[in-house]
Amino acid sequence: MKRNAFAMRLKPGCEAEYKKRHDAIWQELKDELRKAGVSDYSIYLDKKTNTLFAFQYLASDATDAELAAKPIVKKWWHMMADLMDTNPDESPVSDTLAELFHMD
Repeated sequence: MKRNAFAMRLKPGCEAEYKKRHDAIWQELKDELRKAGVSDYSIYLDKKTNTLFAFQYLASDATDAELAAKPIVKKWWHMMADLMDTNPDESPVSDTLAELFHMD
C-alpha cells in the first residue's frame, strides 16, 4: 500500500456544486476506484486558493493509467469539467505532491 497526494484546482464559486456532485458519487465509479486499488480517498479544499488537496491509498500495483482509461472515469471527468481546471481530455489538471513528512 502506498500513499498518494495531489492537488487540483476548483473554479471560483463552484465549491457547493463540487461537494453536491461528490456527495452523490456513482456507485459504479466507487467500485471501479476500489477495483483499481484506491482506498481511503479524501479531497479537501483550501478556500483561499481554490486548491483541492486529494489524498488516497493505492495498492502497490495500482497505476493511474489503467483507471484513466475506464469509460466511467471519463464520464465523471466530463461531468466535472465545468467546475475544475481540466486538460484537453477533460481530466483534472493535477499536480503530484511530494511527501516530506509522515508519522504513523
